[in-house]
Amino acid sequence: METGKPAILKVEALIQSPIEHVWSYWTEPNHIIQWNSASPDWHTPRAENDLRVGGSFSSRMEAKDGSFGFDFGGVYDDVRPHEHIAYTIGDGRKVKIDFIREGSATRVVESFEAESQNAPEMQQAGWQAILDNFKKYAEKHE
Repeated sequence: METGKPAILKVEALIQSPIEHVWSYWTEPNHIIQWNSASPDWHTPRAENDLRVGGSFSSRMEAKDGSFGFDFGGVYDDVRPHEHIAYTIGDGRKVKIDFIREGSATRVVESFEAESQNAPEMQQAGWQAILDNFKKYAEKHE
């Protein structure tokens, strides 16, 4: 690995839901606030999404007990409906998400640049937990 270049981490899940539904659940704020958390003691009280190249998104993630919270947002670099999203997070890191049709299911694959404050394994586990929560939400709504 080159010095100064962040590691690329990847998480994925196979969602038993058609790609059109998965896309809506992933991109519409009324759905995002329902699934965007890594554990039951966290939630997303607010989400905004302007899903187009150059458009921005933001969400507020908070501990339900009010002890901690943060804003997560960025700007879209590439949007191909039902196929691919790429964006740059506010801190400059890049994220890519692929939506792959597998019969009546959809595979979601997220690749993201690691940040330097937390161990890569911790970051990967956190992103996977959010993706797993998304899978539960999407499959429950079928």
